[in-house]
Amino acid sequence: MANDLLKVIAGVDTHADTHHVAIITEHGKHVADQEFLAVGSGYRKIFAFITEFGPVLGVGIEGTGSYGAELSRVLTKEGLTVQEINRPNRQARRLRGKSDPLDAYQAAESVLAQRGTSTPKAKDGPVECLRVVRAARISAMKARTIAVNQIKGILVSAAEPLRSKYRGMSSVQLIPALERSRPAGTLTDPEYATAMVLKNLATRYRNLDREISQADDQLAEILAVHAPMLCDLPGVGTEVASQLLVTVGDNPERIGNEAQFAALTGTAPIPASSGKTTRHRLSHGGDRAANAAIHHVVVSRMATDQRTKDYVARRTEEGKSKKEIMRCLKRYVSREIYGQLTNPQPAPAISDLRPTRQQLGLTLQTGRQTLRNLAGHPFPHRTRTQPR
Repeated sequence: MANDLLKVIAGVDTHADTHHVAIITEHGKHVADQEFLAVGSGYRKIFAFITEFGPVLGVGIEGTGSYGAELSRVLTKEGLTVQEINRPNRQARRLRGKSDPLDAYQAAESVLAQRGTSTPKAKDGPVECLRVVRAARISAMKARTIAVNQIKGILVSAAEPLRSKYRGMSSVQLIPALERSRPAGTLTDPEYATAMVLKNLATRYRNLDREISQADDQLAEILAVHAPMLCDLPGVGTEVASQLLVTVGDNPERIGNEAQFAALTGTAPIPASSGKTTRHRLSHGGDRAANAAIHHVVVSRMATDQRTKDYVARRTEEGKSKKEIMRCLKRYVSREIYGQLTNPQPAPAISDLRPTRQQLGLTLQTGRQTLRNLAGHPFPHRTRTQPR
C-alpha cells in the first residue's frame, strides 16, 4: 500500500529487451529495484511499480533517444516528470562497479542530485518526422558517395579500351554514360565483368540520387507546415533548417534561453586568454551537426549578404582575423535563429536597403540611428542583436 508520506525518485537503466527500474527515497535511501520487459505491457507494469511506493518526484531514464524513447513517452503521458540521464562518471563507475541495478540506482541518484540531467526531446511531433527523413537522406548520401568512389576506383585499374572510353569525363557526365552503356560478353571476360559492374553502380547512384531528391521534397513539405518562416532567414535552407529543428526537438521550451541554445550548437564563446593576449574561442561541445549548419549559414552570408560583408570589412579593419570574425558571426546567427525558433517572425526584406541608403547619402551608422529613432528605441547604442 502506498505511503503518502514517502516521496520517491525512480531511475531506469534501459536495454533493447529489458528495462531495470530502481526506487530511492527523497533522502537517497534505496527502496526496491526490479526488471521489466521492454514492451507495452512492461511499460504499464513499470508505471505501476514506480507509483506503488508514494508520490513520484521524478524519473531518470538512460537513453531517452533510443531504448528508453517509448518508456519516456508513456511516463510523460501519465504525468510523471522525466529527465534524461547523461553518461555516468567513469571514475565513479570504476570504483563502484557496473550492473543493471547499480546503473538504475545511479540514474535515480542523478535526478536527486540534479547532476548530469537534461529534459528529453518529446519525439512526438513534426520534428521527429524531420529526424527520420533526415536519417534516411544521410545514409543515402553516404551510399551515393561510396558508389561514385567505387566507380572511379574500378576505372583506374580497368582495361585500356574501357578507360579510354570514359577518360576525361566529370562525374556528371560519367554516371549517365555508364547507365546508358550496353555491355556484351561473358562473365569470364574481365572487360565485360568490369563494364557490367560499372553500369550497375551507375544505376545504383542514379536511384540514390532520386531517393535524396525525394527526401529533400519531403523535408521542404514538413518545413512549409511546421516552420515556414525559418527558411526566410538569409543563408538558411531546407538542410540547415531541418537540422536545427532536430537539434532543438519537438519541445523547444526545454532550452531556457539563447545562451543555452548557443551552448547546444557549439557557438558559445569561451575565454582563451593568456598573458597579454585577450581572445575567445568557440565551444567544442554541443551538437556538431548543428554547429556545421550554423557554419554553413555564416559562410553563405559572407558570400551573398551585404550586411555581413560590411560587418566583415569593418571588423577586418579593426584587426580581427577571419576566424575571430566568424566566431562573432556564429554567435549572432545562433541568437537570431533561436529567436525565430521560439518566436517566429517574418524575416525582414533587406534587398533594397543598401540602394536606398546610398541614394539618401546615409552612412551605415547614420542609417541605423535613423531607423532606431523612427522605431522609438530608447537606446542609441548597439544592441545585443548585433554581432560583437
